Amino acid sequence: MEYQAHETAIIDEGCKIGKGTKIWHFSHIMSNCTIGENCNIGQNVVISPEVVLGNNVKIQNNVSVYTGVTCDDNVFLGPSMVFTNVINPRSAINRKNQYLKTHVGEGATIGANATIVCGHNIGKFAFIGAGAVVTKHVPDFALLVGNPARQIGWMSRNGCKLHFDENGFATCKESGIKYKLENNIVSEIL
Repeated sequence: MEYQAHETAIIDEGCKIGKGTKIWHFSHIMSNCTIGENCNIGQNVVISPEVVLGNNVKIQNNVSVYTGVTCDDNVFLGPSMVFTNVINPRSAINRKNQYLKTHVGEGATIGANATIVCGHNIGKFAFIGAGAVVTKHVPDFALLVGNPARQIGWMSRNGCKLHFDENGFATCKESGIKYKLENNIVSEIL
């Protein structure tokens, strides 16, 4: 076995789990999941059937990743954050055929106790603040906070707030990478 799983973790049949991944106490990895290399799955995490996680995904304690969710490489899911998968759930009505998909782009961060309403994608390197409730698509590099979540700025690949000048240019104070804001779209200048 090229991954590590605590003895209390449950891993159902048909899962593909990458080398170097660690699965902690009381977590349940359900059937037919794909989990990349060097992921860290915290305590009391549920990964529902057919979820796909890229490499180096970090999932903190008490998170459920439901069917229909995909996460690209280097995604961070904060403690107790929530994904939904049905817009109008009712206990007495089975709506498993109505699951809506949610895609989390490369390097995105979703803060503690945030809620991502299904059917809304999170752009690459976006940053969702703790407790935010996301009810719409999130652009690449966007910084969102609040309930409902609203955009209050832009973040660099390294997770530093970007401050654009009058010409639409910003530099990450940590990495030195330069960014351009044009037509409400942020791109890295290579």
